[in-house]
This record gives sequence, structure tokens and C-alpha cells, in this order.
Amino acid sequence: MSGWPEEIEDRARAVIATFVETGQMVATAESCTGGLIAGALTEIAGSSAVVDRGFVTYSNRAKVEMLGVDQATLDAFGAVSRQVALEMAKGALAHSQADVAVAVTGIAGPGGGSAEKPVGLVHLAAASRDGKSEHREMRYGEIGRDNVRMATVRTALDMLTEIAGAS
Repeated sequence: MSGWPEEIEDRARAVIATFVETGQMVATAESCTGGLIAGALTEIAGSSAVVDRGFVTYSNRAKVEMLGVDQATLDAFGAVSRQVALEMAKGALAHSQADVAVAVTGIAGPGGGSAEKPVGLVHLAAASRDGKSEHREMRYGEIGRDNVRMATVRTALDMLTEIAGAS
């Protein structure tokens, strides 16, 4: 796979293989990664059998309009929160044919962080149609924008493999 680190390619292959084996479809809902998770998955030959769609919802308005995230949730907790990540994942399921969805929202940097929500903070959520959901709060630190985004892709792909295997 050109341009992708080998470990991301390996993880993406594992996701595709797991979803082919379980007969499930996947959707992504991405903010700070801007479509990189969907990009990593669709780089793998045969991914069209399991990747339904990806949502890039960088703005809060996009999160509300495309995924049905509640504006009240955004107002109460902010875009970079457990609550919004979970609503994004559930919204991706509601607006797709997928069986499993993964969502990410975070602060890749270099700016935009605060004491409460520092650069490198990313909330990830995975949800399945059968009601399972998982959340991870990752604090990657100020490792650089590209590194935060790639670390998030790695974590999201691992979460997809885990939730698909559990479904």
C-alpha cells in the first residue's frame, strides 16, 4: 500500500479480513483524521465487500447534519468528548447500511488545545447494530499533527477488529 506505514496496512488488512469472515459492513465517522481511516481501509483490495461509507464531519454543523449528533450534546460537552464520539458512531450506523461503525474526534494540533483538552486528546467510539459500543480516550500528547492522526487511525482499526469479532 503506497504511502501508508506497514503496521497500518497490516491493521487495515486485518479489519477487512475480519469483516469478510463475519459478513459485516463498516462505516467511519471522522473528524480529526479527515477520512484517513476510510482511506486506509479502502486501500486494501477487496474492501468494497465490507466498507459501506465514510463520513468526514470536521465541523460541528456537519456532525449534526450528517450524523444526527445532538446540538445539546455538543454545547454541553464539546466536540472532543466521549459523548460526541459515541453519538457520531451511532449516527454513522443510523445513516448507513453498516453493521459496525467507528468514530473519532480530537485535537491533532499543533494548536487548539487547552488545559482540560490538550493537543493529542482523541475520543474514539465503536458501535454495532446489536447495541454494543466501546469508547477509548487517548492522550497521545504533543507528538505532532501527523503522528496524532496516524496513532488515531491505528487505534480505530484495532477497535473495529475487536468490535467486529465480538459481534
